[in-house]
Amino acid sequence: MAKTIVVKQVGSPIRRPAVQRAILIGLGLNKMHKTRELEDTPSIRGMVAKIPHLVEIVEERG
Repeated sequence: MAKTIVVKQVGSPIRRPAVQRAILIGLGLNKMHKTRELEDTPSIRGMVAKIPHLVEIVEERG
């Protein structure tokens, strides 16, 4: 079974650079307090690391 992480959007993309908004869309997040369960890969971790003020890792599974 692959490891997964649960990512929650905690910040608004309003008045943020377009790159940060694109990262949120790439993670599948577009509304406040929405959560997504994503595969724990280096690319996903890198995306989360780019916008730590907009998202938080709620849970790590696996």
